[in-house]
Amino acid sequence: MTNQQSTTSGAHAAPKAGAREWLGLGVLVLPLVIVSMDTSVLYFAVPFLSADLLPSTDQQLWIFDIYGFILAGLLMTMGSLADRIGRRKLLIIGIVAFGLASVGAAYANSAGQLILARALLGIGGATLMPSTRALILNIFRDEKERTAAVGIWTAGTGLGVAIGPVVSGLLLDHFWWGSVFLLNIPAMVLMLVLAPILLPESKDPNPGRFDLPSAILSLGTILPIIYAMQTLAADKFNLGSGIAAGAGVLIGVLFICRQRSLETPMIDTKLLLSRGFGGSAAINTTAMFAIVGFGIFSTQYLQSVLGLSALSAGLWCLIPSFAVAVAGPVAAVLSQKMHRAYVISAGFTVSIFGYAFVLLTKFDSPLWVLLTGVGVANVGLMMAMVLVGDLALSTVPKAKSGSASALLETTQQFGGAAGMAVLGSVGFAVYRNGLADKLPSDLPANIAQHAREALGDAVAVANQLPDGVRDTVVRIARVAFTDGMHAAAITAGGVMIFGAILSAVVLGKLPKEPVPVEDGETTSGIPQQGGDRAPAHH
Repeated sequence: MTNQQSTTSGAHAAPKAGAREWLGLGVLVLPLVIVSMDTSVLYFAVPFLSADLLPSTDQQLWIFDIYGFILAGLLMTMGSLADRIGRRKLLIIGIVAFGLASVGAAYANSAGQLILARALLGIGGATLMPSTRALILNIFRDEKERTAAVGIWTAGTGLGVAIGPVVSGLLLDHFWWGSVFLLNIPAMVLMLVLAPILLPESKDPNPGRFDLPSAILSLGTILPIIYAMQTLAADKFNLGSGIAAGAGVLIGVLFICRQRSLETPMIDTKLLLSRGFGGSAAINTTAMFAIVGFGIFSTQYLQSVLGLSALSAGLWCLIPSFAVAVAGPVAAVLSQKMHRAYVISAGFTVSIFGYAFVLLTKFDSPLWVLLTGVGVANVGLMMAMVLVGDLALSTVPKAKSGSASALLETTQQFGGAAGMAVLGSVGFAVYRNGLADKLPSDLPANIAQHAREALGDAVAVANQLPDGVRDTVVRIARVAFTDGMHAAAITAGGVMIFGAILSAVVLGKLPKEPVPVEDGETTSGIPQQGGDRAPAHH
């Protein structure tokens, strides 16, 4: 990058990205796709690994949850570490760690080994996420190019979640369950080769010492709160979960107090109070609340209500994902013509119409009804997320982009966990109440109890009944689940109204063009094409 300052009030033109930078973006998108895939591929492998490893119920839950717990808990620590040792260096370390952990997971011989491997995958994932977003901020200095790059990077999440079920379905049809983890290896090798060539190194020139107590406190804050949210989503919230949530809040207060007392804190708590970063983080969290929280209903509807196989459901889910792919470019174009706050607000408004369309879905509706509603909702939310993520980081000194990216990623994790907890609880409550008075009165008590646990359980136990009774129980359960999905859509739509208003009111008061923040950061690591872009030295 040339020795030019970033654009300030249009006085100086920011350097344009060349082919090397756009190829580098591909390297940065790839880990996001892989990490996103790893959150979904395991769901379809459960029957196979359960038969092989014979995990207990508790072990099966930990196989699922430990990855997300560790990922969320270490994001802020890894973001702070990236600012200190270098974002490219931490990215490469994370690539190696993620690849080795993937091999360990694929060849695990016991449930305990698989849980450990999943925990190591979470550590690797936590190093990848903040490093990639921060490097984008340092590579793309031009505002329009940066917005487009963030849009492409954000779309990587949707791509990973969408293709995860499809790829895992194909692999499980031909190979053993561990193959879903080995899929990560070629991608990690490719990134390990290309990252040193295409990506610049960047770090905070004056980071201060790394504060280990802050890292421990951040982990102690996030893990119990995420755990409490997930147990609420599973309708298993109890005294222990409540104590965990309370402990997380208390430790969080201690974490904030320590950050305020440090000369060089892990995170600048003032960021969360700023209109630019704090407002953007709150809006981003709101969008994740709906995307993640409602996603559990759409996949279950396709499989357990419409009766599609895992592979068929995954393939059909690609359709709304393709629609989401256009959201980023559309949002980038609109943001050049009007204040981005109103584009973000419009995105939330579009999502409201999508969730309203979901209400047209019945238990026997054609497939396109749900896919249309979910597709429209996700397009609107992706429009908002692309712009709000770029806006948040454009107001942060580039020297602090690693820790700021990690903080933004952490708020997203909270948004997703809260969405699963709230929307899951609302939908399950409606489902359970829908079954309460409608199941046949002569149904065996144990079968009625299993039917109330979940739609999948209801369909499974119904197979033990005579044909006529079985069809009645399955129909009642599917209707009840669809009603629960409607309740979740109404709740999500209501939260999106809040998001639309918040975007217009809070972000609408910011300047139309983000105000760049100058700092003393240096970036280095690769020569730029044509000699017109050397490492920046402000």
